[in-house]
Amino acid sequence: MTISKTQRGRAAAAVSLTAVLALTATACGDDGSGSGGEGSGKGEITFWDNNGGPRTAIWTEIIKDFEKKYPDIKVKYVPIPIADVQSKYDTAIAGGGLPDVGGVGTAYLANMVSQEALEPLNKRLEGSTLKGKLVDGMVQSVTAAAGRGDDLYSIPTSANNGVLWYRTDLFKAAGLEAPSTWPKFYDAAEKLTDAKNNKFGYTIRGGAGSIAQALDAIYGQSGITSFWDGDTTTLNDPKNVEALEKYAALFKKTTPAADVNNDFTKMVAQWDTGTIGMLSHNLGSQQDHLKALGADKFAGIPAPIGESGTRVQVSNPVDGLGLFRSGDNKEAAWKFIEFAASHESNSKWNESAGAIPANTEAAKAPWINQTESTSLAAKALTDGSTTIVDLPYYLPDWNNISKADNEPEFQKVMLGKITAKAFLDKMAKELNEANKEWQELGNG
Repeated sequence: MTISKTQRGRAAAAVSLTAVLALTATACGDDGSGSGGEGSGKGEITFWDNNGGPRTAIWTEIIKDFEKKYPDIKVKYVPIPIADVQSKYDTAIAGGGLPDVGGVGTAYLANMVSQEALEPLNKRLEGSTLKGKLVDGMVQSVTAAAGRGDDLYSIPTSANNGVLWYRTDLFKAAGLEAPSTWPKFYDAAEKLTDAKNNKFGYTIRGGAGSIAQALDAIYGQSGITSFWDGDTTTLNDPKNVEALEKYAALFKKTTPAADVNNDFTKMVAQWDTGTIGMLSHNLGSQQDHLKALGADKFAGIPAPIGESGTRVQVSNPVDGLGLFRSGDNKEAAWKFIEFAASHESNSKWNESAGAIPANTEAAKAPWINQTESTSLAAKALTDGSTTIVDLPYYLPDWNNISKADNEPEFQKVMLGKITAKAFLDKMAKELNEANKEWQELGNG
């Protein structure tokens, strides 16, 4: 879940230079990156939830608990839809209006750090009740993603993990074993498909967010364990090309035709109708499946194991809470972060979300073992059975390259309009150029 020290070092230098340029350009305006102040530790603070809607109920409960413990502090809760959160932060950084505390994922952490929006948290954590009580791997992940050496800009709260959800009832009726390996996955996808009766073995993500899922399938099959070979990405390695060819060929053969445009919401809803055998998503959709199917009709396992006998998967973003530089009541804001990441609150939040807790005491909670998919996901990330291919979240162009710039290209692969090799070559070229630019900034 971490990147190499070499990559992190050059990332740190490059982001520092970018930050200096950004500060110079905005020094005369209200960009929201002012130094703020510690404040009285009382009064009102504003909290932005970076997944407003799905997580509103649990945050409301935690805020109520917090205000009971700290009656002199009131929390103004602002739910931000997950699809809008990065643009909302960017707008607020440019024009003012940042919160005191906000949910910050590693996918866009470096972008916010480069604009000097967040306060470093190392010293606060050192003197906190949270010291020594956060999962090391998650701390390392958010530290690396920030791109400032050992500086910590987010207190991790949870990690998600990719899950292959499968219909246990359909597998049993067809005499199939759980899709624990890639050959078993492809075999099940084919045998559970009856297109004439609108039954399919798998649903593939072709809309928004498609590339992250595809990367998981690519590296999971190829067994390649690093995103970089020196300064060049392994993305278009021949083994990855072969893996993508096989994966994309599932479209319309063992998947619904609507998949070409489906994002995770539509894909999950489609799977929950009960006519599709398998779905690749994450722990976050578990509650949806329970409501639609009931506990006895489905199960979830980590990514299938490849030919090497090892499970390989790409890194999932780690979620956390950031303290904003511009806040004028940082003492109260830090109390909220400390409370939210504490044993009881962190356990409560992650149980509701079906995610993996960052608090080490919360990670031992009984509810984790009561849910097989969460238990298996937690073990996959902690017991050494899984090799994580770290995605370069620290690259400024990562989000554009892995989303808007290439999701339409992936749809062309699914539709047979371009080859898997052409798609991966294009994306690899863009990543290599972005990485070279990153290094040049760092060496400058």
